[in-house]
Amino acid sequence: MLIHLPNGRLAEDVKPALITAMRRLPAHLRRSLTWDQGTEMGAHAAFTIATGLQIYCCDPRSP
Repeated sequence: MLIHLPNGRLAEDVKPALITAMRRLPAHLRRSLTWDQGTEMGAHAAFTIATGLQIYCCDPRSP
């Protein structure tokens, strides 16, 4: 899923855009999200509270 980020890639910009995108998915596809690398998910705790989705971050040494 691609998400347009017109305001930038900071965590404050990614979180609301990702919340909106995840709410559009059917419930059976909204169980978890695996994030590769980057500081864009710095607000992952707030994202989990807002959506109920668990975030799994990959090992930074194993892209």
